[in-house]
Amino acid sequence: MGEIEGGRSAQLKHTGLRPGWTTGACATAAATAAYTALLTGDFPDPVTITLPKGQTPAFALAVEELAEGRATAGVVKDAGDDPDVTHGALVRATVQRLPPGSGVVFRAGPGVGTVTLPGLPLDVGEPAINPVPRQLIRDHIARVAAEHRGAGDVEVTVAVDHGEEIARSTWNPRLGILGGLSILGTTGVVVPYSCSAWIDSIRRGVDVALAAGHTHVAGCTGSTSERTVVSEYGLPEIALLDMGDFAGAVLKYIRRHPVDRLTVCGGFAKLSKLAAGHLDLHSGRSQVDKPFLAGLARRGGADEALAAEVAVANTGLAALQLCLARGVPLGDLVAVAARDEALSVLRGAPVAVDVICIDRAGTVVGRSEVR
Repeated sequence: MGEIEGGRSAQLKHTGLRPGWTTGACATAAATAAYTALLTGDFPDPVTITLPKGQTPAFALAVEELAEGRATAGVVKDAGDDPDVTHGALVRATVQRLPPGSGVVFRAGPGVGTVTLPGLPLDVGEPAINPVPRQLIRDHIARVAAEHRGAGDVEVTVAVDHGEEIARSTWNPRLGILGGLSILGTTGVVVPYSCSAWIDSIRRGVDVALAAGHTHVAGCTGSTSERTVVSEYGLPEIALLDMGDFAGAVLKYIRRHPVDRLTVCGGFAKLSKLAAGHLDLHSGRSQVDKPFLAGLARRGGADEALAAEVAVANTGLAALQLCLARGVPLGDLVAVAARDEALSVLRGAPVAVDVICIDRAGTVVGRSEVR
C-alpha cells in the first residue's frame, strides 16, 4: 500500500487549480535577466530563477532594453487560476551599475508604491518591495555577478505598467502605500483559491490526516505558519492543513470529524480577525478591527492613551508594535481570543485547541494555552 498523500501540496493537486507566480518572482526574473545582459550583452530568454522552496520556473521576456551602464527586462505576470488583480501585468526591472561597495539598492519605478505610513515591514519612504522579494533579488544578483565576474553593486528599479491604476483595486492606498502596487511574495508561488475547491481540499486534508492516524493537526494560513508549526511541534506534512483564509471551513469540518488537538497558526493580523469573530479571513471580506484590538489592549493593562493609539493604528502590525513597546501582550491576548472563538465554533466537540500568532518573518508574537 502506497504512502497516503496529504498536506499543502496534496490540497493544491486536489483542487485542480493551476498555480502562478508572485510579483516578487516576476521582478526577480526581470532583474536577473537585466543584470545578465548588463554584464554579457545578451538577455537570457527564457530566464530561470530558483525560488525559496527550490522550484526553478522559467520566464519568457516581454521587454529587452540595453543601454550604456544599464539594462531593462520585463515579464508578464501569470497568476495561474487565481483571480489576482495583477494577473497579466508587465513587471519591469532596470538594473544600473553603482560604485563599488554600494551593494544592491532598490528604487520604485512607475507603478510601484512607496511606503508613507508606519506599521508595514518596510520603513517609511522605502519602495514597496517586500523583504522576501528583496532578498530573492539580492541572491540572484549575487549569482549572476559570481558567474560573470560582476561586482554586484547595482541599483534595481522595479516598475509595473499601469500599476498605479491597478493598485486602486487593492488595500495599498488605505495602508499608506502610494503611487502603485507592492512587490510581494514569500514563496514566489501564487496558490490559487477557488472557495468551493479549496474548502473541499481542506476537508480532504482532514480525512487523510485522520486516516493516517494523526491526532494532532494544524490549520495554517500559509507557508510561513507551516514552518512555525513544524518547528514547534514536529508535525509531518500530512498533518498540516493549508486553511488559507478559510478558518471557518477548518473548524466546522473538524466539529463533525474531531481530532484530539488542533493548532491554528497564522499571521497576527489575520488571526485578530478570527479573534473578533470572523471565519473568513480574506482582506476583501473582513478587515482588522482596530477598536476591538484596543479593547483587548485595555484588558491587558493598556491605559486610555495607548488604547486610543491602537484604535487608529495604520495596520494590525502597527497596533502590535505599539503594545509591545509598552509591555502590553497584545499578541497573547489575540491568540487567546482566537482560541476561544475557535472553541465556540467547535460547539463542544472533543477537540483541544491552541493558537499561535506570528509576524511576517515567522517570529512567534503571541500564543494561547491548549484548552
